[in-house]
Parts: sequence; structure tokens; C-alpha cells
Amino acid sequence: MTLKELLQESSRVVFFGGAGVSTESGIPDFRSEDGLYRQKYDVPPEVMLSSDYFYSHTEEFYRFYRDKMLPLWAKPNAAHLKLAEWEREGKLLAVVTQNIDGLHQAAGSKKVYELHGSVHRNYCLKCHKFYSAEQIAASEGVPRCTCGGIIKPDVVLYGEPLDGEVIEGAIDAISRADLLIVAGTSLTVYPAAGFVDMFRGSHLVLINRSQTALDERCELVIRESVGKVLGEVVV
Repeated sequence: MTLKELLQESSRVVFFGGAGVSTESGIPDFRSEDGLYRQKYDVPPEVMLSSDYFYSHTEEFYRFYRDKMLPLWAKPNAAHLKLAEWEREGKLLAVVTQNIDGLHQAAGSKKVYELHGSVHRNYCLKCHKFYSAEQIAASEGVPRCTCGGIIKPDVVLYGEPLDGEVIEGAIDAISRADLLIVAGTSLTVYPAAGFVDMFRGSHLVLINRSQTALDERCELVIRESVGKVLGEVVV
């Protein structure tokens, strides 16, 4: 069956997406040939984006974070827009995303489970006052709250657990879906990648340019960009 046909016979669709969903918005991914993790730094990105590094080298963390993790110029692409459209029509239950860029919400999606947090939420570690991504981008050195506390992005750094409520909501949505579309992810980052195992529905679809461990389990595998595939589907 085609993706269009699967969508037409499904009423509880959940979308599980990774970095490949946002590459068409100009945001580079992590693990491709020219991805962030293949670039040369004195300290590997995996280390700089760890909880230990944030607390021990806060200024260096923010230098890297502002340079590479705050693409505030990015706009939603065809994939983000199509998913928001399906949600408005009552076909899409939820989006579960590994991305931290907030583009699903910018496109109009309401039910979004951000497994790894969001750059758009930043909090003072001392008084918990909220700060926007724009304020962090405009700051210099270590951003500090008006109370003097250090501000931390609400993103899940290496060494930190996922948010319990987000996990619960994502698993509930995936387990209730009759169609799960997995897109733009290598499915190598755990525990997020393991969420697909919670799917109990009828139709499992993968949209990804490269091969994954999930391929053999899928009813339909599409080797194309996510935005191109979703943007061309008319249900």
C-alpha cells in the first residue's frame, strides 16, 4: 500500500521524528557525513553537550551552544506544516520528536512530545525564572538571571534523564496509534529510539534516506526526504 492509502484507512496517526525532519529547514543533523559529530573540535560535541561539561565549563558550553544549537532563523518546512494540518483535521494524535528546535510548534502543532527538550525554554537554576531562546542568543558569556543565578537551557544533555511526563505522554500516544510514521532518524539514540517498540497498531512506516534497524519490521519504507514525502501527500 502507498502512504496515502495507509493514511486514508487510519484514524489515529502518530509521527515519530528525528533530525532529518529539520534538515530541510537548514538545520544540520548530527550523524551524517557532514553532520555536527563529524566536524573537528578540540572537545567532541558529545562532551560539550553533556551535563558534566555544562556545570564544569559553562562559558565554553555556551560558546558552542550559541554557535551550533540556536538556529533561530530556521522556518518550518513542508513536513512540519503537513503534520500540523493533519492534527487540525483530527487525523494526527501527536508528534513525538527528538528535535529541540521548536519547529513543530512554529508550524502550528499543539500535541508535541519533545523527548530532548527545547531551546525555546530556558530557566534560572536558582529561582526558575523563564528566559527565551532569543535572550540566550543575545547574551554574552554565561547568561545569568536578574537574581544572579545561572540560566540553563531546558534541553536533555548527555548524562541527564528524559522528562517523566514527556515519556509517559509519548508512550501513551504511540501505543494508541493505528499508524506510526517514523521519519528522519537513524534510531540509534536511546532511550528515545526504543519508544517505537511500544507501537501495537497495524501500520508501521519509515521515511529515511539511509537504512535503519527498523526497516525489516516496516510495512512501507520510503528512501526520500521527509518534507518531500509528506508535502506531496493529499489525503
